[in-house]
Amino acid sequence: MKINIQTPVKGNYKEVLAKFDRELFEKLSPPGADVELVRFDGSHKGDIVHIRLKLLGFIKQDWISEIVDEKESEQETFFVDRGTQLPFFLSYWEHRHIVKNLGPDKCLIIDDIEFRWHNPVFSASLYPLLYAQFAYRKPIYRKYFGEPDS
Repeated sequence: MKINIQTPVKGNYKEVLAKFDRELFEKLSPPGADVELVRFDGSHKGDIVHIRLKLLGFIKQDWISEIVDEKESEQETFFVDRGTQLPFFLSYWEHRHIVKNLGPDKCLIIDDIEFRWHNPVFSASLYPLLYAQFAYRKPIYRKYFGEPDS
C-alpha cells in the first residue's frame, strides 16, 4: 500500500528539511496517541528513530526505523526511514521525506509512504487510519514552516 501526501510550505527547501528534528517529530504525533519517543538520532543516514506505542492502554509495541538514504540536489532534498522493528500490524515500512524546491521561498513537503501487513486485506484496512495520521500533519507543517506566498 502507498500513501502520498503533499503540503506546500514557506521556506527554502534545504532549510525546511534541516528542521525535521526532534521538536518537529514530537509535534507531528496525533492527539490521543500514546507514543513515547525512546530515541531520536536525527534525519541522516545511519540515524535511528525509536518510538514505543501503547495500544489500548497496556499493549506496548516498539517501532524502530533507520535512516537508510539521504540525498540533496537543486530540485529536492530527502531522507528515507525504513522500519527495522515494527509493531505487530506492520510487516514493512518505508517513508520517504521529500522536500521539493518550488522557488526562492516556497517548497513542497511530500510524505511518500509504502507499508504492508502480512495479510493484504488487513493492509487495506490500515490504509484509512494511516492516511488520516499523515494528513493530520498538513496543518502542522503549515503552522511550523508558514504558508507559502502565492
